[in-house]
Amino acid sequence: MDKGALMTPDSDQGGPDGGSFSSLRSYGRALSQTPRRLARRACAATAPGEEMSRVRARSGAPMARALRWPDLVGLGLGGMVGAGVFVTTGRATRLHAGPGVVVSYAIAGLCALLSAFCYTEFAVDMPVAGGAFSYLRVTFGEFAAFLTGANLIMEYVFSNAAVARSFTAYMGTAVGVDAPSKWRIAVPGLPNGFNQVDLVAVGVILLISVCICYSTKESSKVNMVLTAVHVAFILFIIVMGFWRGDARNLTHPADPAHPGGFFPNGVGGVFSGAAMVYLSYIGYDAVSTMAEEVERPARDIPIGVSGSVIIVTVLYCLMAASMSMLLPYDAIDTEAPFSGAFRGSDGWGWVSNVIGAGASLGILTSLMVAMLGQARYLCVIGRSGVMPAWLAKVHPKTATPVNASAFLGLLTAALALFTELDILLNLVCIGTLFVFYMVSNAVVYRRYVVGPTGSGTESGDRQPSAWPTLAFLLAFSLIALSFTLVWKLAPEGGRTRVGLLSACGAAAVAMVGAFQALVPQAHTPELWGVPGMPWVPAASVFLNVFLLGSLDRPSYVRFGFFSAAAVLVYVLYSVHASYDAEESATLDGAKVQDEACRV
Repeated sequence: MDKGALMTPDSDQGGPDGGSFSSLRSYGRALSQTPRRLARRACAATAPGEEMSRVRARSGAPMARALRWPDLVGLGLGGMVGAGVFVTTGRATRLHAGPGVVVSYAIAGLCALLSAFCYTEFAVDMPVAGGAFSYLRVTFGEFAAFLTGANLIMEYVFSNAAVARSFTAYMGTAVGVDAPSKWRIAVPGLPNGFNQVDLVAVGVILLISVCICYSTKESSKVNMVLTAVHVAFILFIIVMGFWRGDARNLTHPADPAHPGGFFPNGVGGVFSGAAMVYLSYIGYDAVSTMAEEVERPARDIPIGVSGSVIIVTVLYCLMAASMSMLLPYDAIDTEAPFSGAFRGSDGWGWVSNVIGAGASLGILTSLMVAMLGQARYLCVIGRSGVMPAWLAKVHPKTATPVNASAFLGLLTAALALFTELDILLNLVCIGTLFVFYMVSNAVVYRRYVVGPTGSGTESGDRQPSAWPTLAFLLAFSLIALSFTLVWKLAPEGGRTRVGLLSACGAAAVAMVGAFQALVPQAHTPELWGVPGMPWVPAASVFLNVFLLGSLDRPSYVRFGFFSAAAVLVYVLYSVHASYDAEESATLDGAKVQDEACRV
């Protein structure tokens, strides 16, 4: 760890010659001070100006501002249009929405767009790497940022390893080898789930790691090419679906005993399907972590983030419609819906191979964007002092966070090599949905309490009281949770259920209206702000709570396990490293100006 992050003159650190980790005695003394340090650091929030100057200077060389809005749109498309849509569409259609999955994708796209607006306001006002971690650190403080950031990084690492292993299966489909085991090496003596060595997955991860270490701009160019080809595959699938499909399949099931119509399971099935397909939109948040490398944040970030979500929504709706026309909803293969629709067709089996090739490209683009994003999250966590400063270093020649990229690449490759990460999609997304929920709350809190610089209102008056805003956010979340529980637990079709849902909806609307009328905003963003404040972020909070409520119990068990582990790391290590960094005169260096950033 950087000595500058550890040196401190504070006597309770073990003397002027070392920090909390300079010796066992110093560490023991630091642990005895844990309650006091937690009280001092857990809720400590940095100002945006400090994040963009003193904190960012800890990385040494700056990241190059070389990205424009076409790059961001390409990264957003590459991050979202991955392999997920080839799986989630079939599950949502067969189990819940039927042909109405088209509406499910539209609802999920709206939810993603609302969250994207919240990300965009932060990214434009504070164009630094780190995304949600940085946004929560300047709003709710260090502990909330560390907890969400740690879960998000674990989600990235586990899901990237799982996706890399699935690349082997899709590539096999593309060349006519259906069994992934033919591409893997069996190792006798190892337990099941750890005995299939996947060198293809490791090779893909290492190749992408080298690419993102070399240059962000070059990585963006590679992503643009792969994404363009992948979108061409998707358009091919859409055309084939409408050409070969039959409109009767939109309303008639294969088995007459099953419900028919465009909405066979009613409105409830559509919303349940929306919760499931929302996983296909996860990936746009990685674009916000590129804000520090964007040439003109105020222009490029809103177009890049929102534009990519809108384009992806249109593509997903068309894909869902084409698939629903190919087969009746109750005959769709939940695991491979698109390739399965052609596999049994005389003379059209080759389309299944084309779909496998398209999915393989989607995996490459989603992996690249995810690994770009996770490296920047870890880089900023290293800057904050809660993790070793070595992770924050930016290479002066490549202008990329090489250490963070290489560390996460090797960790992901090690997991993908042996481990069959048979993780449910719900388990992969819960941490991300939690972060989306936190960011939506944070943008409201910052508008009404913190102000643009962390010091209150624009006129320099005393900072407004936080309690009205906190009370609103807590009460609104409880109303959203009540609505979700009624939706899940109350018997369908009864008047009681309809009445309770209507009451919760009316209470939510009334609460937002009262908050808007009674609590003044601390500031209005100068460059770009979420439209319809506080209605848009409130809707994002409501929808994210609803989607979180759709996940199963094992998802929350896993989330609780990693959250508990993150808390333990924070208490035993991070709070002391952060305290040392705060006290260190070395980290109080000169401010830096970002002259390359234009609005």
